[in-house]
Amino acid sequence: MPDPEYETTRFEQAGGVATITLDRPESLNALNATMRRELRAGLKAAARDDTVRTVIITGAGRGFCSGADLRGGDAERDFRRVLTDEYHPLVMAIRDLPKPVIAAVNGVAAGAGVSLALACDLVYAAEEARFIQAFVRIGLVPDSGSTRVLVRALGRHRAAQLIFSGEPLSATEAHAAGLVNVVVPAAELAAAAQEAAARLAAAPTTAIGYAKRAINHAEDALLSESLAMEAALQELAGRTDDHAEGVAAFGEKREPRFIGR
Repeated sequence: MPDPEYETTRFEQAGGVATITLDRPESLNALNATMRRELRAGLKAAARDDTVRTVIITGAGRGFCSGADLRGGDAERDFRRVLTDEYHPLVMAIRDLPKPVIAAVNGVAAGAGVSLALACDLVYAAEEARFIQAFVRIGLVPDSGSTRVLVRALGRHRAAQLIFSGEPLSATEAHAAGLVNVVVPAAELAAAAQEAAARLAAAPTTAIGYAKRAINHAEDALLSESLAMEAALQELAGRTDDHAEGVAAFGEKREPRFIGR
């Protein structure tokens, strides 16, 4: 598990669910270099630990993540290096994690905070949450994959409106656009995310990991490529203990007991 001396994140584990909390509430959990490093380490630890079946990423205080820490000095403005060496591996760590990842967006998500949330497999949001492409306010362009996700989800023109204007997208609007799975009152968010994570942790998570690979691949693949990928992954899933248990449980008319292998 991650080092307990971590400064900017908290890592908690219970019942097969790892919860990673961004913990710089005084800055609305702005991503500085330390947080980026610790978050990647937490994701790597979750990937290695077979007792972790599902991951939740959330924020402490009233914000989810306000994006890059603008007080980081000149090092933060070495944009190509920081994006290539730190942000891109962070997004890919979430996308490549062979386990489901839930974003529990408890407040504002801005800039790279939007990218962080939308990199997750499922997004649960508090009613008060807002998604803001804040880059235009400081003369920059969206990064860390958000342009790609927004254009695919919203279409060119709605994405352009958000990106050019910096207008916030409410949780309800994000849900209607397909960017958010569930919207709940703020007081219910943590419990709702934990409940969803617990259900996933009890599911055949190896098969879910394979399905996640297929989903990632299908975003840009030709139909023929998707068919080939699905066939390859189905062969792997068919060799798992969970598949054998699922078939046995079906035949015996009982609930399956999946173990994630």
